Amino acid sequence: MVPDPTSLLRERGIQVTAQRLAVLRVVSSHPHITADGVAESVRTEIGAISRQYVYDALGLLVAEGLIRRIQPAGSPARFEARVGDNHHHVICRECGKTSDVDCAVGEAPCLTALDDRGYQIDEAEVIYWGRCPECVSR
Repeated sequence: MVPDPTSLLRERGIQVTAQRLAVLRVVSSHPHITADGVAESVRTEIGAISRQYVYDALGLLVAEGLIRRIQPAGSPARFEARVGDNHHHVICRECGKTSDVDCAVGEAPCLTALDDRGYQIDEAEVIYWGRCPECVSR
């Protein structure tokens, strides 16, 4: 859970609203949640909120580095509050469960491109695909 979301927003110069706080709380407490999932949870928490507002709030929070957006192939974008550590993800091909996987090599970007084409690379995103323990046991 994000420690004091109000302070985090203010530190970034973001206007604090009940909707933005709710979006940040939901993403913090539900790692790898979709935008639709955020909207449903926020509606449960504070009442009416438009889907567009949720998308706008998510975009702002990603741009400010307060949350991270991942988009695995063939899947809707997902959001999480674990930022700044360049961790990766493992996704179940059957049920879609997504879990964090710490980088095995060390500091970001934790992978080195054979030819960086002149880019200054600061992040590498790896997604492992397989079957989760629950799906394997079925």
